[in-house]
Formats: sequence, structure tokens, C-alpha cells
Amino acid sequence: MGSKTFKSLDEQIELLKQKNLIIDDIDYAKEVLLRENYFFLSGYRHLFLSDDGSRKFKKGTNFRELYGLFNFDRQLRNILFKNILIVENNLKSILSYVMSKNHGFKEQHYLNADNFVKDYNKSKQINDLIRKMKRQINVNGKQHAATSHYINNYGYIPLWVVVKVLSFGIVGELYSVLQKDDQEEIANIYGVSVRNLVTYLPILANYRNLCAHEDLCFNNRTHKKIEGTKYHDILNIEVNEEGEYIYGINDLFAIIIIMKQILKNDDFVLMMNEISYELDILDGRIETLEMSSILNEMGFPLNYKEIVRIN
Repeated sequence: MGSKTFKSLDEQIELLKQKNLIIDDIDYAKEVLLRENYFFLSGYRHLFLSDDGSRKFKKGTNFRELYGLFNFDRQLRNILFKNILIVENNLKSILSYVMSKNHGFKEQHYLNADNFVKDYNKSKQINDLIRKMKRQINVNGKQHAATSHYINNYGYIPLWVVVKVLSFGIVGELYSVLQKDDQEEIANIYGVSVRNLVTYLPILANYRNLCAHEDLCFNNRTHKKIEGTKYHDILNIEVNEEGEYIYGINDLFAIIIIMKQILKNDDFVLMMNEISYELDILDGRIETLEMSSILNEMGFPLNYKEIVRIN
């Protein structure tokens, strides 16, 4: 396999043309490639490739279509990111309230291994988690006005303040090792099972980081899978030969199903309206592909909008 070498904008344009991509405005394409990066833009090409194995674009594919899908994914990330941040803030608030009420709010309480689940198999995880929390507090604690205020004036940081400097991943892991009564109290607030919430949180954290770093989002698949829900049944989502639903298990629609359950309804409706709007814009920009193929790549059933109306 030959090594990859630097290619000028003109060479990048020529390479795309050789792959049968129509470029009707060279200067526009050069500006896009300079600002967005050939490598990142090429990550969206697979849907537009010919079925003959030539790795060339389907006949008639235009550069603007490729860039349209790229921009759709960017807008999708922005929509998901701001709503996952809402979930993150809600979780931090709820978890810190429950833990402070039930066990105390000072470091000797929330950094005390005795206040977590009594499970020998999780003792190492709990000790590692406490160390990670201490590290994040030490590294980030003095960079935030609220945390530094408590350190300077009271000599400690209460849990409802310290969650500000903890990552979503850390807080999700923290939930997974709480005592059963604490887990259930938090899960009941969301109206979901502890088992499902333990699964949902790392998936949301994964998407949060994916969105924050502008990685491919619309066709992302997660290692973790969510269990079937009433939404799968009501939407009549088919199952595969293994008995798994073909949509809404480890794809983007799984995130939609998670958000349906733990995001406030008004926020969820707004999020879905924004996603539908961006899909409509994309539909107007793409001629080579059917929208059904894009929805399929996202893991969205054709009737995805109906989830808004399900109670």
C-alpha cells in the first residue's frame, strides 16, 4: 500500500473529478476543502459511491451534495450537543441532590467508598473512580469561580458545586456504582429502570464527546445496545434474524429513544422539530440519493416523527 502524501487544493480537486464527482464551481470547492479538510469531507462519500466496487461516485453526484450531507451532520451534532448538555446538567443536579440528602455533601462523604455499593467486584472501580474525581477536582477546581469560591472561603466544595468540574462520563460512572436505593431514587425521577439508565448514560457521554469533536455523527453506531422499548413496538420497527430491532438499538435513533425518556417533553419536541427541519433542508440539496437511504443510514424508521406523539 502506497504512503499518503500532501496534495494541493488543485490536486484534491483533480482527484475528486477522477472519481466522477461533478464540481461546477472550482473556487467554491477549493474554499470548502481549505476550510473543512479533504479527509473529513471524504468521510461522507460512502453513500454516494457506485455499487460496482470502483470506489467512484455515482453518476451525477455533485460536490454540493457531498458538502450538503457534511453540513447536515454538523447541524445535527449541534442540535444533539445542546440537548445532551441539558441532560448532563439535569443529571448532575439530581445526583448531587440525592447523594447530599442521603449521605452528606462534603468531600469526606462523596469521596468515601463506604457510601457506594457494597460489591467486592466493584471495589476497584469505585476506588479508581474516587481517584479520578479527586484528580478532576484538583485540576479543574480552581478554574471555576464557584468551586474556587468554596475552596477559598469554606475549605471544601459541596457535591452540588463539584459536579460542575466533573465530566459527564465520570458522573455516569458514578451513578453506576451508587447504592441501590440511591440509583432507584434517581431512576424514578426519570421514569426509567436503573438497568436502562446505567446503559443510557455512557451512550449519551459517547455522543456528547463525538459532537464536541465534530466526528461523524449521523451514521454512528455504539458498542452498547439499548433494550427494546414500547417505542420500538408502537412504531412497528422490524426485527432481524437475531430477534433485534433493526432501528433504535445502537444507532442515532437509539439516542432519540433515550432522549424521549429522560428529556423534558417540551425540549424533546423542539429537538425533533429541529432535526426534521434539517432533514428537509438536506432533502432539497440532494438529488443522487433517496432520503430513505439516508434515514436508513441514521437508523431512523420512515415514521420517526411519530415518536413525538407517543405518551
